[in-house]
Amino acid sequence: MEYTTLGETGVTVSRICLGCMSFGTSDWRDWVLDEEEGLELVERAIDLGINFFDTANMYSRGESERVLGKALEGRREESVVATKVYFQMDEDDPNSGGLSRKTIEQELDASLDRLGMEGVDLYQIHRWDDDTPIEETLRALDDAVRRGKTRYVGASSMWAHQFAEAQHTADRLGLDRFLTMQDHYNLLYREEEREMLPYCRKQGVGVIPWSPLARGYLARPHEEFDATTRGKSDSRARDHPYFEGGGREVNERVQELAAEEDATMAQIALAWLFTKETVDAPIVGTTSVEHLEEAVEALDISLSDSDVAYLEEPYEPVRVSGHS
Repeated sequence: MEYTTLGETGVTVSRICLGCMSFGTSDWRDWVLDEEEGLELVERAIDLGINFFDTANMYSRGESERVLGKALEGRREESVVATKVYFQMDEDDPNSGGLSRKTIEQELDASLDRLGMEGVDLYQIHRWDDDTPIEETLRALDDAVRRGKTRYVGASSMWAHQFAEAQHTADRLGLDRFLTMQDHYNLLYREEEREMLPYCRKQGVGVIPWSPLARGYLARPHEEFDATTRGKSDSRARDHPYFEGGGREVNERVQELAAEEDATMAQIALAWLFTKETVDAPIVGTTSVEHLEEAVEALDISLSDSDVAYLEEPYEPVRVSGHS
């Protein structure tokens, strides 16, 4: 395993973050692993040197947090744990979602209870809330830091101007600012390179991209995308512009380079992300120990500048995706 510093936090994290959306309960989504398989996945991740874990209250409606907490019992201090808030947890309770002080305080307490922890390392807003002034959200998050319920705060997909407004507001009010950005970034979706990533680099914000494998489309040939349970049932994959612009040609070039390197497509897609200095740790979600092991092995692949250029060349601008 390789390690890096998460933004300017000073915290050392593995170059791969295990995304925990893929376990909790299959009652939530067909492709999600149940508890026993989730525990096995976390155990193997720890064996492989992964110390960074990302979950959210909405994953399996809290079950992902519960399973992660159980898996890390007795070794909490060696782990860096991140979770998120924003999406509505109870359809009958509008205050179970959003970024008001009430929501943040009650949902953070609920997350900590499920995780079995007194505090998390990183508490992130899962999206931007148009209905709540950013000042209120920042004050609530700053209080959470002061109370020891989280060490740092982070943000996720939003417009760069919104992120800049949040950071400026935090500085103006003397509040804790966002130290990480969990944004949508992969070989098939590179719109973040225009504004968000340069801003993060300038501000020293740690970048931990979600969907580094484009919901599986970068892990298998175009014509085999629907061959997996997730490919068949994950309607959100088709909502993203992976199949638009030069997406299919990028997919084919990943296949080609994987064959040349005697690697998997997923390993090539991850190796490309590892060439990006702005990226600290892509968040890799998987439903198998084998694929997790392959992801870690991607750290051994060194792509040349010409390889990177070849993979990137077919890309065409696509619609912004992932902010909601």
